[in-house]
Amino acid sequence: MSDTQPPAARGGAGPLELLVVQPTPFCNLDCSYCYLPDRADTRRMSLDTLDQAFRWVAASGLVREPFALLWHAGEPLVAPIAWYEAAADLLRRRGPDWEVTQAVQTNATLITAEWCDYFRRYGIDVGVSIDGPAFLHDRHRRTRRGGGTLDRVLAGVRLLREHEVPFKVITVLTAAALDYPDELFDFYRAHGVRSVGFNPEEVEGPNTTSSLQAEGTEPRFRRFLARFVDLARAADPPIEVREFELSAAAILHARRAGPPRRTQENRPFGVVNVDCAGNFSTFSPELLGLDSPRYGAFALGNVATDPLDAVLASPRFARMEAEVAAGVAMCRAECRYFPFCGGGPPGNKHFEAGTFAATETLFCRLHVKACLDVTADRMERHPPAERAAP
Repeated sequence: MSDTQPPAARGGAGPLELLVVQPTPFCNLDCSYCYLPDRADTRRMSLDTLDQAFRWVAASGLVREPFALLWHAGEPLVAPIAWYEAAADLLRRRGPDWEVTQAVQTNATLITAEWCDYFRRYGIDVGVSIDGPAFLHDRHRRTRRGGGTLDRVLAGVRLLREHEVPFKVITVLTAAALDYPDELFDFYRAHGVRSVGFNPEEVEGPNTTSSLQAEGTEPRFRRFLARFVDLARAADPPIEVREFELSAAAILHARRAGPPRRTQENRPFGVVNVDCAGNFSTFSPELLGLDSPRYGAFALGNVATDPLDAVLASPRFARMEAEVAAGVAMCRAECRYFPFCGGGPPGNKHFEAGTFAATETLFCRLHVKACLDVTADRMERHPPAERAAP
């Protein structure tokens, strides 16, 4: 390839699908299963660093299609509205031709009427982290002093509803939640939730064990998901279940087009993660800020000093990419679910197996295989209309 091509084209990286930016690592909660190691760190990304991040992306050649910008990896609403308004100006200046969807994942405890106005003015997609009724939510999503947080979260949800700000919910499923699909469904209905995604409690970063590792969890997870999906689809209006929608789309895509390309997370620089100091990584967002005996620091450089072409030429990146690719090849060779999955997130492989060159994980068994099986069963009973590939 010609040296006149952008670095991403020369190195086979991208295209960028997800840019994760950490306004601050700080979180005002102290959830028991959190994967972030520095959530007591009160630093805030400077606007100069953010500007450098946007300039780095622009120079990389990674932007070849629409992408999402997710403010995450801490509680993003700790940074003030004025910071985000300045960020919007920088985004327009550095990427005037980019097609960007902005999103924020928040615990909702800091939402005010002013935040709701900001979300509406800028068209921000809002995700709320909430684990259901108090007996589930307050068991894990607690303050630094050990108190429950559900009442404050629901106050934020009420403001979103009052100001007509659409929102989606992400719930972390622990073993304790698997016996309560009906209670979770009733809770979501009562609080106006129209879309929910279930993240199984994962082994990630400082969270070195998961309650879902216990024997007998997989059949319980399948029963939970099957019951919840049936309730959600029968409701009027129905509740969208992310896992069902994504699995159905993957099944339909595989029927039409064959196996997927490498996924957003296991394709180099399909995801770019930037921390508050400007350090960046790729592959799974959960790797940001961590290191490993096998790979060293997952941060591959800094947006102020390390252009993409230098990173693509580095031995450390080459080793990571080779082992991620090896893991994908192993999945392709060994797993009948590969046509629907594309090889699995490298982060889960590393946290569970100590290497990217691995195959099945707990996350894979629950969030991929169980979800696909439940979805395929429902699709056989009630075939959906053909939809566009994801």
